Amino acid sequence: MSDLLHLRGTVLVDDATELEEVWVADGRLTRTPPPGAAGARQLTGWVLPGLVDVHCHIGLGPGGEVDEEEALTQAKADRDAGTLLIRDAGSPMDTRWVQARADLPRLVRAGRHLARPKRYLRHFGLELDDVARLPAAVAEQARAGDGWVKIVADWIDRSEGAEADLRPLWPADVLHDAIAAAHDNGARVTAHTFSREAVDPLLDAGIDGIEHGTGMDADQIAEAAHRRIPVTPTLLQVGRFADIADQAGAKYPRYAARMRRMHDRRYAQVRALHEAGVPLLMGSDAGGTIGHGSLPAELAEVARAGVPAVEVVAAASWRARRYLGVPGIAEGASADVVVYDADPRQDVAVTSRPTAVILRGRPL
Repeated sequence: MSDLLHLRGTVLVDDATELEEVWVADGRLTRTPPPGAAGARQLTGWVLPGLVDVHCHIGLGPGGEVDEEEALTQAKADRDAGTLLIRDAGSPMDTRWVQARADLPRLVRAGRHLARPKRYLRHFGLELDDVARLPAAVAEQARAGDGWVKIVADWIDRSEGAEADLRPLWPADVLHDAIAAAHDNGARVTAHTFSREAVDPLLDAGIDGIEHGTGMDADQIAEAAHRRIPVTPTLLQVGRFADIADQAGAKYPRYAARMRRMHDRRYAQVRALHEAGVPLLMGSDAGGTIGHGSLPAELAEVARAGVPAVEVVAAASWRARRYLGVPGIAEGASADVVVYDADPRQDVAVTSRPTAVILRGRPL
């Protein structure tokens, strides 16, 4: 049986609702004092629904799939940082075992990245040698996942030599059929995209989400805002673009120049997304080159870009839970909450130092 807890202070339910207290009994949240309440352990502070990382790769390392021990370490690092709900944004590992463990964050799986040979990071995704296979592959990943599919929409085409640059991977008609196939199978599609050129075909095809979005122009941002298509900025990853440009060096000068431009304007890009009304989601892009447990650092970067702290916190907790269809602080919901000793809506740096992390009713 889970601990009997009494959480007091400021309980942040959503944008409009605050409570003074909530109880945890048998792993569930309740506003009614349960039997034995007088002996409950008390925790005081600012209580939030567990943080949500919508772009995270459990089971993925710099060289591709990691072993289960390393994946376990990754998941625990996210959990201990207060991230209690993860949407994986592509993983070569079958991570259903994570979902079976009560001591690990809740996981919404998106299956494997869908890419093309030599047009993405080696050993990361499922590489399709024939672009026409994309709709069938999307349908397969939709049936194998938890309502999400991840498409790699652009990458450098090194076959162009010195003229190499970011190029879309898929013809527009194939993208349209692929996204329709996901929808027919009850799944939504999100897409990795750095470039401007890949975005219009995604919007035209009915994409459900955009990861990174570094190349989106004003018209594309306005359209995403109009359609309420969320963008996950992944500023920790975009912060690496200058290093990526340096690695490209003189061999791929056009690509390097573009990556530097996007790096230099990364904060302005996120401000533009926010000011236009694009729904923002928070994702660390942990796995590969970013360490796990990094979501608080990502939140700090988004705040540094000029998004108000209250908006960042909402996007990382109750709004993301609503978007993914997972309850936050609600009567009878699983007690997946984080407690802080100060108000993170005033300073998102507070999210880097939780005083208590409670998963499925158990303090960790």
